[in-house]
Amino acid sequence: MKKMNLKNWILTAMSIATIQVAFAQESPKEEDYFKITRVPAPEGLLLEVGGLTMLPNGNLGVSTRRGDVFVVENPTSGRPYFKKFASGLHEALGLYYENGAFYAVQRGELTKMVDTNGDDKADLYETVAAWPLSSHYHEYSFGPKVTPDGDFIVTTNVAFGDQEWWRGESRVPFRGWTLKIHRDGEIEPYATGMRSPAGVGVLNGEVFYTENQGDYQGSGGLWHLEKGDFSGHPAGLRWSGLPNSPIKITTEEFDKVVDPQRVKDANGRYIKPENVVDDNFVTLYEAKKSLPAIKLPAVWFPYGVHGISTSEPIVIPDGVFGPFEGQLLVGDQGQSKIMRVVLEKVNGEYQGASIDFRNGFQSGVLRIVFADDQSLFVGETNRGWGSAGDANEGLQRLVWNRELPFEMRTVKAKVDGFEIEFTKPIDKESAEDLSSYAVSSYTYKYHPVYGSPPVRNMDHEILGVEVSEDGMKVRIAVKDLKQYHVHKISLPGVREANQSHELIHPDAYYTLNNIPTGTKMLIKPKPVPVVEVKEEPKKVAASSTPSTGIPSEAEIKTLLAKNTCTACHAPNKKVVGPGFNEVAKRGYSPEKIVDLIYNPKPENWPGYATPMAPMPQVKREDALKIARWINSLK
Repeated sequence: MKKMNLKNWILTAMSIATIQVAFAQESPKEEDYFKITRVPAPEGLLLEVGGLTMLPNGNLGVSTRRGDVFVVENPTSGRPYFKKFASGLHEALGLYYENGAFYAVQRGELTKMVDTNGDDKADLYETVAAWPLSSHYHEYSFGPKVTPDGDFIVTTNVAFGDQEWWRGESRVPFRGWTLKIHRDGEIEPYATGMRSPAGVGVLNGEVFYTENQGDYQGSGGLWHLEKGDFSGHPAGLRWSGLPNSPIKITTEEFDKVVDPQRVKDANGRYIKPENVVDDNFVTLYEAKKSLPAIKLPAVWFPYGVHGISTSEPIVIPDGVFGPFEGQLLVGDQGQSKIMRVVLEKVNGEYQGASIDFRNGFQSGVLRIVFADDQSLFVGETNRGWGSAGDANEGLQRLVWNRELPFEMRTVKAKVDGFEIEFTKPIDKESAEDLSSYAVSSYTYKYHPVYGSPPVRNMDHEILGVEVSEDGMKVRIAVKDLKQYHVHKISLPGVREANQSHELIHPDAYYTLNNIPTGTKMLIKPKPVPVVEVKEEPKKVAASSTPSTGIPSEAEIKTLLAKNTCTACHAPNKKVVGPGFNEVAKRGYSPEKIVDLIYNPKPENWPGYATPMAPMPQVKREDALKIARWINSLK
């Protein structure tokens, strides 16, 4: 064996140490644990997926927005086989299978489809129940999901006004409602306040649904629904006077609490309501004081971060996806992603945290369902509903590699802060450092404007931290918790014990509807540091912004991420909104771009389905830097 001299040995050892340190500091990403794979479909087949359901034999049922139903044999294999079971449906945005029959929700009816002659094609189409349509394009219907007593749950979209094209309308009964449909076809109005309820679910026997941002909806959210609930959008109140309505609020009573802002111009035409920065607004929880039937969302999804067009919620089954079993996954159509939701009940009401889970799907995520092999099928579409991703449709799978990611497993509210449980032991030194944490809070306006910026923003002081003996939990004491507000809980400094990895997703957004009772944390007094004052020569701070006023590459990345611009825009391609290079071609001045950040004009971009929300929370200094950078792309 050849001997190694001392110099070479030292160099080799240093190289190995350098590699080991670099490896230890390289934190894994979500894609290192959850891989997205494609489900091969027949050439020429456009899978604008509207519904997914698993069959008892492991086959997959798929309904499409183009009106077809497919049965996919061997769906998790490299060569799945697609068989068309039914066709001719009208925008089938949900699918359910039971005892040899498929049930699909079309725009105006719940339809049962059966193969009676054994040729693997539906030859019996039976209307289970039907509801009115006004023929407006936006009158989608979603479902069905099935309750423990065997009834179907369906949700319905509102239409929009002719002159007031921005305002949701319920032109016919029961648009903007959640309906319970009994097996004999009886339609039981269950709840209203829906605007665009694309994600309906019966989760652990209880009814939930997700809502998109829009008029009267500050952002996307997840609601737990009980009969008689009103979740916020007033269009469906038009039918509250019908004999079988469980809701008694009238439109007139609602408008006295929340100003409808119906203002006409000099020509007698209605003016679209826009966000006013310093207006005297009301919030959803404040309106609830006068309208007790209002149901607050269990979870708000922060717009542009987690939720643009939130879609189907499902429960992660026992034994699936490791430490996350029993929690919820919620898709987002606009951002082509899936979020994870951790729920708990406090004072009898659901609330909890939303955490990123997996980004990067090829199109808008509308439907998700678990396969027998514990992978997740993801059905996608974006026609008419702009989304991130390079494709207009698709069917993909999410596969876990069985390795444990370093994540926040749960976040729970405490009387004076939050308790966070992890999937792996944490490094106690980093976890005991108060600077490893940051908490801020905000809420949304409740108004007829499309969406809301975060308002009543507040940064909270971290008063203390306790780390469990096993390193699996921390409890943080937070000054001045704000009931009914979303609390952004960030853990940028917490590290994993063995390899010092960062959390894959260091941010959780907790909707604090109720503050629990309990014993407060004992706060240890902070030691007073002894600071030795030394006279140092004055230094001139180097500016990260060149003299031209255009931010550097590093600074613009930070600015765009900080202000959630990258959720909807990319430098050189269309995402949810136009590419920054397309904005640059308009020739706006920096001041005009800033004005459009604060008060967007969706009519200037008619080719984009999702209008931009006002962003008055962006600091003017940041907005000007972003504007100058955009113009530099010319």
